[in-house]
Amino acid sequence: MSFKRLETDDFVISNDSITSTLWSDNVPTLTTFFSNSIQENSSAGTYYLSVYNTSSTEQQVQFDIAYCDALGSGSALYNNAVPIYSPTRTLYGQYRTMILEDENLNFIFGSSAQTGIDACGTTITSSTAVISDNFWMISLERARYKQSIFPGSLNLTLSSSTPGVHGAQISLTDNSNDITTVPYIAGTRAYQIVSGSNGNGISNNGGYTTNSGSYGIMFPDLGLIMLNPIALSYSIGLSPSRSNDSDGHNNTRLFTAISQSSFGLNSEETISSDYVFVRARNSEFNYSENPSFISGSTGEVIYTNFINAPQTYITTVGMYNDMNELVAVAKMSRPLLKDFTKEALIRVKLDF
Repeated sequence: MSFKRLETDDFVISNDSITSTLWSDNVPTLTTFFSNSIQENSSAGTYYLSVYNTSSTEQQVQFDIAYCDALGSGSALYNNAVPIYSPTRTLYGQYRTMILEDENLNFIFGSSAQTGIDACGTTITSSTAVISDNFWMISLERARYKQSIFPGSLNLTLSSSTPGVHGAQISLTDNSNDITTVPYIAGTRAYQIVSGSNGNGISNNGGYTTNSGSYGIMFPDLGLIMLNPIALSYSIGLSPSRSNDSDGHNNTRLFTAISQSSFGLNSEETISSDYVFVRARNSEFNYSENPSFISGSTGEVIYTNFINAPQTYITTVGMYNDMNELVAVAKMSRPLLKDFTKEALIRVKLDF
């Protein structure tokens, strides 16, 4: 075994973006959705509804649905003597603090005016900025989206049993392919959700709606998809119940709209790799301390023809720190012949 100190230029760090399917069992698109009636009817069900990929004992949570309302509407009050304060208001404040980082700010759907002709032949212009005091939030299970949602992969179809102006079904996506600059909200990436597919809004109006901005906002780094009830109500008649003193079952309303259609999404993560280049020059690593090469009693080379013309086989590269402690081991795919007439360059890849 021979040692050699690595130099600074022997190390190269590389970052690679890896895209993969997001849902369990490597499914690119969810087409079957299940909820748990026990959880739905429990106290936790007033806050959120978990959605599973199957009804079997091997079911896994894929995402959660929550309805949030700044006025506390859509759910029963904590105390009838104290107005406004309810689970929906608590959730609204939670997401406002998490995303906007300021309890005095409001969410805005849509960022630029869009003019065009819709499917019914009507000329429409979407509002530049629409402020909403309520929204639905789809929170992806942390294990599903890994580091972030892959922009351009959102394909969410919603169906409603109550037809709106243009029908009872709409396909939604993020607008990541329609813009040239990545938008941010309080330090986190935020893409507008528009009607369309694969990151492209429909061509006539960019996927925006009349006087209600976008259909929501996607926060890829937080694993959150926020939906605008005003836009959904206009397009497919899907609107929440905003009662002040009872549970409007709004989480179930959105679950029903999703469960009748499909939900496609991919994840993205950055893998950092440390490449270490180990160089074995012609004069190095030609002798071995293996007992089959050197006599244990005398320390002499056993075979005389190996004295001036030795041959060894490199099988393993070990990485040691300055304390001579082994910290990493790289195995060769096959033994590499080494002698005075050969040089070797071995690339070791460390992922972290």
